[in-house]
Amino acid sequence: MPRAEQSIVIHNDPDQVFAITNDIERWPELFKEYRDARVLTKHHSGWFARLDFELTDTTGKTWQSWCVLDYKARIAIIQRAIPTSPFRSIHLAWHYKPVEKGVKMTWIQDFEIPPEVTVTDAQALASVLDSMTAAQQRLKQLLESQAGCR
Repeated sequence: MPRAEQSIVIHNDPDQVFAITNDIERWPELFKEYRDARVLTKHHSGWFARLDFELTDTTGKTWQSWCVLDYKARIAIIQRAIPTSPFRSIHLAWHYKPVEKGVKMTWIQDFEIPPEVTVTDAQALASVLDSMTAAQQRLKQLLESQAGCR
C-alpha cells in the first residue's frame, strides 16, 4: 500500500490553521480541485467531532467521506466512503504540530489502487505527492496572507 507523506510550515496560529483547513465547506475556496463541499452530519463530543460530508470535484464527480477531528491534539482523520474510486481504499491523517512562529502541517495518505486501474503504485504515488505539494503550497500562501484568515 503506497504512502504519501508531506509536511509544510505555515506561519500562522496552529488552532486557526487547524480550524480553517478542516472547515470542509471552505474546501472549494482552499483547494483548486473541488467545486462543491457539503457537510451532511456533524457530531461533537468533548474535543472531538465526527463529520460526514460530500465533495464534488471540478469534473463533476461526487463522493462521500467522513472525518474525525481531534481539536486538542490537532489531528484530522479522513476516510473516503462511497464511492472510493479511483482508489480501492484511501485514508488520510493530517497532523498539526506547533513550531516556532507557526505550525508544521503533515499530511499522510495511504491508498490502494484497484487492479483494473492502469497506473502503477509508483506512478500513483508520484501523482499524489505532486497534488499534495501543490495543495500545501496554496494553503501556505492563503493562510499566511490576510485573505485566508477570515
